[in-house]
Amino acid sequence: MTEWLVSIAGTPDGARLATALALMSALAHAAFGALQKGRHDPWLMRGSIDVWLVVISGPVALFVVPWPTTSTVLILLGAMVVHFAYKVTVALAYERAAYTVVYPVIRGTGPLVTVVGASVIFAEHFTPLQWAGVATLSGAMLLLALRNMAAEKVDLRGLKIGLIWAFAGGMLVALYTVWDAYGIRQSPDPFTFLAWFFFLTALDFPILAALRIRRTGVPGGVGSLARRGLAGALIAWVSFGGVMMATRLDKVGEAAVLRETSTVFAALIGWFILGETVGPRRLILMAGIAFGAVMVEIGG
Repeated sequence: MTEWLVSIAGTPDGARLATALALMSALAHAAFGALQKGRHDPWLMRGSIDVWLVVISGPVALFVVPWPTTSTVLILLGAMVVHFAYKVTVALAYERAAYTVVYPVIRGTGPLVTVVGASVIFAEHFTPLQWAGVATLSGAMLLLALRNMAAEKVDLRGLKIGLIWAFAGGMLVALYTVWDAYGIRQSPDPFTFLAWFFFLTALDFPILAALRIRRTGVPGGVGSLARRGLAGALIAWVSFGGVMMATRLDKVGEAAVLRETSTVFAALIGWFILGETVGPRRLILMAGIAFGAVMVEIGG
């Protein structure tokens, strides 16, 4: 499997597989975000997810895949810092504002910075049509957040703080996308990078969650938290693993932009599962997000 994936990187077959992986990642990431904003406290939910990631990924990292090289280890240590910062900003944003407001902001501010970073680091260049697609997608995401904001009955102070954390999260999305893409590209075995990535970056939040449990207990029940955490860990492998493998096979910028169609899936989840309102204007903006992604894909 590893040899085949490496062999198709940069080929038309690799590009097609990367597109499929990025779209699969988008759907999975929307479900992943909804889990964190659902029944349980976002800090405890993230802690439960990370506990399961350690349980699932540890044996794979230690006993199945080849051991990482020194350079891979150094990149993984950097990933631990970047992803910890990202997880903290997301938890703080979800704690303060509605999921349908926060999620589009986090995801909408990242693509443009990611594309610029990929251009500088990986020498990727977008066509004018692709840049128009990035602008369409990001603009529609931010307008969706504004529309959702108008429909929510929220504390304005809490909303402002939530949006600040959401914008910070968006910048960290761009940073970790480029960082992780560099890491999985330089690793001789991409599955080594993935297994150790999920193992190491999941060691932090269980500690924070345990400290929080001592103060608040587990509202919603331990069983429900554990079940949702297991689901989240499995989804994380599909979501984060899928997009990282996509950046290994094809352009980082295109994979990142396609993945942000997760906002469309997130709105649908918020509508059908979380009971949040979706009207005609939101549907139009969701169509704009999808259209922007199509522009990026056909423009390449």
